[in-house]
Amino acid sequence: MISDEQRAELADFLDTLTPEQWETPSLCPGWTVRQAAAHVTQSSTNWGRLSFELLRSGFRFNALTLRMGGNDQRKPEEITAALRAMVGGRRRPPGTAVADPLADVLVHGQDIAVPLGMPRTMPVPAAVIAAERLWKMGFPFNARRRFPNVTFTATDADFSVGDGDVVRGPIQDIVMTLSGRRAGLPVE
Repeated sequence: MISDEQRAELADFLDTLTPEQWETPSLCPGWTVRQAAAHVTQSSTNWGRLSFELLRSGFRFNALTLRMGGNDQRKPEEITAALRAMVGGRRRPPGTAVADPLADVLVHGQDIAVPLGMPRTMPVPAAVIAAERLWKMGFPFNARRRFPNVTFTATDADFSVGDGDVVRGPIQDIVMTLSGRRAGLPVE
């Protein structure tokens, strides 16, 4: 499965980081690289704990993810081991789609790599799957609602969504834009 490949590759990438890089602020506001990486592993949290944490967060999904990611104190080697242990697993939070873990690992991989100034290219086929999912899903990104008069067309993939002014760019930049990150496209 493509998300398995991306988890393993992200773990390999994370293994190259220095202790200082692990503590660098990520693109996720308030999270370090370590906390963003830990968040990627939390999609396999057992549903009992996830339900408890959701209750603790007043059933607010964003509050849940911010608290769980921000409070995760695992060491880098524990995080990369957890990412590798997820390979082959199909557990995902209730209410999520099969493509959600892939989008999660691709986007958060950029949240980690970009502030470190380290290139991490999204594989085009995986990025297309993620972009299609990000466009179709509502919460938490609401891309169709945020860009009601825009057509996103990839310059490096067979991908186009939307209805309106055409914005062209690499599929990786489209994925990041649809997920609410700044990616250099003229719609941010």
